[in-house]
Amino acid sequence: MLDSAETETETETLLEVNNIEVIYNHVILVLKGVSLKVPKGGITALLGGNGAGKTTTLKAISNLLQSERGEVTKGSILYRGDRVQDLSPSDLVQRGVIQVMEGRHCFEHLTIEENLMTGAYTRRDGSAATAADLEMVYDYFPRLRERRKSQAGYTSGGEQQMCAIGRALMSRPETILLDEPSMGLAPQLVEEIFGIVKDLNEREGVSFLLAEQNTSVALRFAHHGYILESGRVVMEGPARELRENPDVKEFYLGMSDEGRKSFRDVRSYRRRKRWLA
Repeated sequence: MLDSAETETETETLLEVNNIEVIYNHVILVLKGVSLKVPKGGITALLGGNGAGKTTTLKAISNLLQSERGEVTKGSILYRGDRVQDLSPSDLVQRGVIQVMEGRHCFEHLTIEENLMTGAYTRRDGSAATAADLEMVYDYFPRLRERRKSQAGYTSGGEQQMCAIGRALMSRPETILLDEPSMGLAPQLVEEIFGIVKDLNEREGVSFLLAEQNTSVALRFAHHGYILESGRVVMEGPARELRENPDVKEFYLGMSDEGRKSFRDVRSYRRRKRWLA
């Protein structure tokens, strides 16, 4: 499959995170000065292992930290130049920013179509526009059309992930925060999901900030990437450059100049990260 972007151009910045710190329970420092930018019309990848701070970063942006006793204690979060870190999640949806949570989180007792329609609850542009967008979602996810009357809890993991993304699309977002879209899915489904993300970006103009452990797949579809380690951004740059960076290839893609390395060999990166030297 061809890469989604072999060139990176300067465009308008939609989302800007400036040197934020996040603390849980007033004592646990999780993010330690994270900064990043999401350009309009771009796919930006937030990469790193489990516990690196990816989900916390997305929840800081979407203002979902409070339910977990977390708070942004330093820095700022701007959307289209406006400070948004004190807005409610519903206010952010109204501004065009919505998060697709890790683990899909469909309403299991509702049908696929009922789940999709819950994404349109903030809209005020009439039933005809909502119906047209529902058809758009079904065009991107034909499997959902086939399962539209099925109870979501009895559908596959891939179908639930598609439903979660489709539900977000029903709010007519400008930017989607997508958390671990590959989690628990077979490789073929991962490719399908990322291919749809690419199509939504190119055809509908939706910007994405996606948190992902599957660095190999994410860097093939993203335009720009940030790598998190222990709550800090340790590397960032165009996706094509990160793919060829020897540290990224060795520590995240399992490759070195000598070829593929075993997991045991790659684990040694914690003792010798050259970019933190």
